[in-house]
Amino acid sequence: MTIRRVQYLLILLWLSGLTAAFSQDGTADIRTVLADQVKEWNNGSVEGYMKGYWNSDSTMFVSGGNVTRGYGNVLSRYKKAYDTREKMGKLEFSELAIRKVSSGLAIATGAWQLTRAYDKLGGRFTLIIEKKPEGWRIVYDHTSSAK
Repeated sequence: MTIRRVQYLLILLWLSGLTAAFSQDGTADIRTVLADQVKEWNNGSVEGYMKGYWNSDSTMFVSGGNVTRGYGNVLSRYKKAYDTREKMGKLEFSELAIRKVSSGLAIATGAWQLTRAYDKLGGRFTLIIEKKPEGWRIVYDHTSSAK
């Protein structure tokens, strides 16, 4: 083998190692959880959307100056606010950025938009997401609306 071929092979091995590292850092799994939430929401399932949250009394949702504690209370809040398919509209997430803080903890930020027949809402969110036995789950959600 020539030196050039060896260098080429070493570069390929290094690049494949980088690809594996990026695919194993958990961010792809977190993106899947959030994409599944959007899919469930747009299928009209608040319960399906909530599968992205940790089912715990420690789960927190902060929005509009209010703090909702506990998975069951967050679920009830969503069900009350979005009790019809028309109110649920079509949800989209954009500008998603995920930062791993440790092997089991990440922060995600992004923009949300809810398009309904009668209006369009949107804003920003910051999520703290933890790796649980059942997978990555949102443990803290701070969502704001742009007026």
